[in-house]
Amino acid sequence: MRLTTAQALVAWLIAQHSETLDGREVPLFPAVFAIFGHGNVLGLGTALEERRDILPVWRGHTEQGMALAAVGLAKATHRRQVGVATSSIGPGALNMVTAAGVAHANRLPLLLLPGDTFAGRAPDPVLQQVENFGDATVTANDAFRAVSRYFDRITRPEQLISTLPQVARVLTADVGPVTLALPQDVQAETYDFPPALFQPVVHPLVRPRPDRGLLARAARALTAAARPLLVLGGGVRYSGAGGRALEFAQQHGIPVTETTAGRTLVPHDHPLYAGPLGITGSASANGVAAEADLVLAVGTRLQDFTTASWTVFGPDADVVSVNTAAFDAVKHGALAVVGDAEAALDELSPHLAGWHADRAWSARAAAVRAQWDDYIGTLREPTAGVPSYAQIVGAVNDLSEATDYVMTASGGLPGELVGGWRAVGGEPTMDVEYGFSCMGYELAGAWGAAMAHRRGLVTTLLGDGSYLMLNSELFSAAFAGHPLVAVVCDNDGYAVIARLQEGQGGNAFNNRYDDCRSNHAEPPRVDFAAHARSLGCAVFTATDLAEFRSAYAEARTAALAESRPAVVVVRTRPASWTETGAWWEVGVPEHLSGRANYDEAKPRQVRYL
Repeated sequence: MRLTTAQALVAWLIAQHSETLDGREVPLFPAVFAIFGHGNVLGLGTALEERRDILPVWRGHTEQGMALAAVGLAKATHRRQVGVATSSIGPGALNMVTAAGVAHANRLPLLLLPGDTFAGRAPDPVLQQVENFGDATVTANDAFRAVSRYFDRITRPEQLISTLPQVARVLTADVGPVTLALPQDVQAETYDFPPALFQPVVHPLVRPRPDRGLLARAARALTAAARPLLVLGGGVRYSGAGGRALEFAQQHGIPVTETTAGRTLVPHDHPLYAGPLGITGSASANGVAAEADLVLAVGTRLQDFTTASWTVFGPDADVVSVNTAAFDAVKHGALAVVGDAEAALDELSPHLAGWHADRAWSARAAAVRAQWDDYIGTLREPTAGVPSYAQIVGAVNDLSEATDYVMTASGGLPGELVGGWRAVGGEPTMDVEYGFSCMGYELAGAWGAAMAHRRGLVTTLLGDGSYLMLNSELFSAAFAGHPLVAVVCDNDGYAVIARLQEGQGGNAFNNRYDDCRSNHAEPPRVDFAAHARSLGCAVFTATDLAEFRSAYAEARTAALAESRPAVVVVRTRPASWTETGAWWEVGVPEHLSGRANYDEAKPRQVRYL
């Protein structure tokens, strides 16, 4: 089949399909997000236009935003579908590096197709070309290498024949971002490709089985434990193993907690649920974790926010880590069981036949979580005046349907959403991007999630700082006709970083607007409502909790009725937070008051190696 490189790549994308968690066959690549420039418009752009009726192409308005939308789509489909983003060379390509970092840190699939400089080099230096003085093979796209699970530069058409199977492997099995740099002259070159390259392929849900000997060792460790704890991470979600994990916990009486990526796997009133774990989690789960003598961590890389910088577990606690990625499973000296979450729990259970944790330990989870629920309930109680984050989250929680999908990414809202949300269980319905904590993901990722999540409404919560950092994909979603609700909480700056700064004894500086340098006695403020309205959104405003509840309810109706984003703008308190009692390691200078707490907490870090 005589095709250009770009035509062959598009034909291959169309031929790939995926098996979902419920057994349906869907396109592996359901959407391409594109901003065209001289580096991709005539090659890849022409090829996409020729197949536009089969492969949907959506116009983005920042390269970073559209690539983050692709990440949000992948998360909402539980990694069973992959978003594609293409840009021109130079600044357009480099704008997508941040999104690659988000996908890499969160173990999410993403296909990036940046244009590249001429392989033939005749017009060098071409517009937007970055010239390396010592290496002529280096282009701007080499910046992707640090944040790509797989990187290749296609300098001849026939390279696709060997590269594309590796692309499929990484996106569906190893799971991470892939970057294919596409020199603009090579995109337009033709080659006689073998028809077999374009035969339809269905990528099944593969469940790697764990080693039997390691399972037996894990079982011996569990049965020897007096106070085991089950930690469920994102890998449980992507395996579709939430129900199996709860069966396993009930069968053996093991208290359960969740990481940020595993949030909403467990109904909040489950008798074995201790709450979410870590700094943005709950004091209840953290208390149980401190008492546990064995941690069975399933599908998690145990990031510092989950482990409170490795102070949340007791110093003598053993760790058994189940993960499809050996890279993540071996961390911190854990007994590494490499395999799929559902497969591992299925095969581990027979080794534990008849074993049950101490009944008093099993009951501890519900008792401490009830105390946490009381605390959250107190924070949610209506008060006069400007509402808190906890009150906003509570209102959204109360007014959401079971099939809705809620999101956030950075600032203070992850702590409020992870720690305070009361999930009904079943299909995961939360995306808190706290692997890379990327400001701006809240709106761009919500656009991608709205494309993929069809059983309910997507609501994203963000602060004024994130809104100002990346808001252009609100217009993309409005233009495309994808409904979602964005709750913009305006607390006059980067309030959670101000909390960190001042809480450690630093002076208020450059975070809240009142503490920032300006040549104006009264600096301007942003009219978020007017701005969102100008981007094509339905807009609602609120000044207190009662108004917010009403505005959010109206926004839900408007978003669905008008097939566009609805934005609710609400002032929020800048210094009201949910407290979990967990510690997070940050570098504290000796002369700040927070150094004393640092010196006290640092020795508590659990060190396995």
